[in-house]
Amino acid sequence: MKKLTVCAIVLALLVPGAAFAGSSTDAALGLGAFAVFNQVISGTGIFGAFQPAPGTVVLPAPPLPVAPPVVVRQYYPVYVQPPVYHAPVYYPPVYHAPTRVFVIKERGFVPPGHARKDHPSHGRR
Repeated sequence: MKKLTVCAIVLALLVPGAAFAGSSTDAALGLGAFAVFNQVISGTGIFGAFQPAPGTVVLPAPPLPVAPPVVVRQYYPVYVQPPVYHAPVYYPPVYHAPTRVFVIKERGFVPPGHARKDHPSHGRR
């Protein structure tokens, strides 16, 4: 019988899929086992079926209703300055004289002494 047990253990260790599942799988299996262990210890689920039901629960009478506190608002006077009206100010219109504009109709060389008659200098320098 001992030889059969040793052979079964060695055979179980040689199967790589069952023996080495990985760290995340090991953590998940450990958490699941911990949850089942907590249920067994605390008596929840099917493990708590053998506990007797709790007795009748008697609650104390509710307290008497209390009226809400009275809130009295105090109103303070508000002083507002009357509006101040100003007379409209009249500014006389300002006339701006345009600057002198000279229009040169054509450019060309005019020898001294031969100024055109329509030129403003009219032959003077």
